[in-house]
Amino acid sequence: MKDNNVDFGLRTFLKELGGIAGGTALLATVPWLSSCTPARLKETAGEVVRIGMIGTGSRGQFHLHNLKAIPAARVTVLCDTYEPNLRAAADIVGSGPGTRTAANSGTRTAANSGTRTAANSGTRTAAGAGSNTRTPAGVKTCTDWRRVLDDPDVDAVIIATPLHLHAEMTIAALQAGKHVFCEKAMALTEDDCLAAYRAYTSGDRVLFYGMQRLFDPKYLEAIRLIHEGKIGDIVGMRCHWFRNADWRRAVPSPELERHINWRLYREYSGGLMTELGSHQLEVCNWALGLMPVQVTGMGDIVYWRDGREVYDSVNVTYRYSNGCKICYESLIANKYNGMEEQILGSKGTLDLAKGVYWLEEDNEISGMRQLLGQVRDGVFSAVPAAGPSWRPELRSRYVPHAVMKGNYGVAAGESMTGESGDGSDVLLEAFCQACITGEKAADIVEEAYCSTLLCLLGNRAMETGRVLDFPAEYVIPYMKF
Repeated sequence: MKDNNVDFGLRTFLKELGGIAGGTALLATVPWLSSCTPARLKETAGEVVRIGMIGTGSRGQFHLHNLKAIPAARVTVLCDTYEPNLRAAADIVGSGPGTRTAANSGTRTAANSGTRTAANSGTRTAAGAGSNTRTPAGVKTCTDWRRVLDDPDVDAVIIATPLHLHAEMTIAALQAGKHVFCEKAMALTEDDCLAAYRAYTSGDRVLFYGMQRLFDPKYLEAIRLIHEGKIGDIVGMRCHWFRNADWRRAVPSPELERHINWRLYREYSGGLMTELGSHQLEVCNWALGLMPVQVTGMGDIVYWRDGREVYDSVNVTYRYSNGCKICYESLIANKYNGMEEQILGSKGTLDLAKGVYWLEEDNEISGMRQLLGQVRDGVFSAVPAAGPSWRPELRSRYVPHAVMKGNYGVAAGESMTGESGDGSDVLLEAFCQACITGEKAADIVEEAYCSTLLCLLGNRAMETGRVLDFPAEYVIPYMKF
């Protein structure tokens, strides 16, 4: 039975976008939201997509909590090679709301046609590799991810595994006829990115990647303001993401070190670039509407000299054909500066992460208000001959303006798992909606491809110490240079 009265996350998100300044125009110009209209949500209310979760670590469990609040989602299978995570995930699915057993009305399943059988790169455990059990909550569990693809009770899979497995699992799932949601980044190598992209474009299955900023209202409104010229012409971009933590998880037994701390080893991880930079580089491209033509950088292990192989400090510069540059920096031994994504314009600066902008010549507040503020702060001085200057050219004197009215979430960037209100829940619900309708969301895969390629090229530039041109063999039609 359909429930057309449920006002769940995606519908609320669309209402909020429609209510902000320029919201109607915004909805019309965001391609990946074109099929997520209130009318379409009403048409598909009550239909369910059956989901298999591959990878039940911290990020997978974060997604499970969000899925419990999505009426269109029903988790039927959980898969992991690490038993404690599998048990924890089963407990999440079996507790409270979200364990609905509504029939799947309208979602398609497909036979496993052409699934690859390549070995799981050493991450499977021998014990119980082919097991398939059912928890008290009724959800099935297994330790071999291919069993999820073979399961006729699975319409779509969510892949939240170490990065080196993303491409193999995504391609196999698409070939098995499953819709796919895969965490960022897209893949560990440029060739695997291209292979996954081609598998998607050659088939009819839905594919989403974990690029939640594409579904965060403050980002959408900020990009609209930038494209409307609020801060003038873009002349530069500065992004950083700082934390102070070793990025290491507790290991109950030495043989599990690389299994649990996979982010620290190059065989499995792209380090800070793919884990953090993929989000920030994506919004820079989004703001400018171009791809960089060159990249150079330096990376080092400065502080966490504990056997890890990936850098704990990176500085990378990306250059666009018009001379504009991204200056990107990330380190994990100091958190003072937090996370920022600054788009620098000829008329102002906008920080997408905070949802705030500052204007060079601020006509949005009255001159008298500025003057009174300066008198209050004791900074008023002699009027120069050229005329009054209501603000000294100091960053601390710029007046911040919110990109949106009302309350909205601003993440500090400290969590290694996810933040409430960061767009992840809406992204998942949009994926479920797409699985039901079978409509591919425009641009999401392409945006993930572009940002991942830039991360991987950044790593290669740091490793080689060279200035790299963007390789012609990885150009796709979506890219503009």
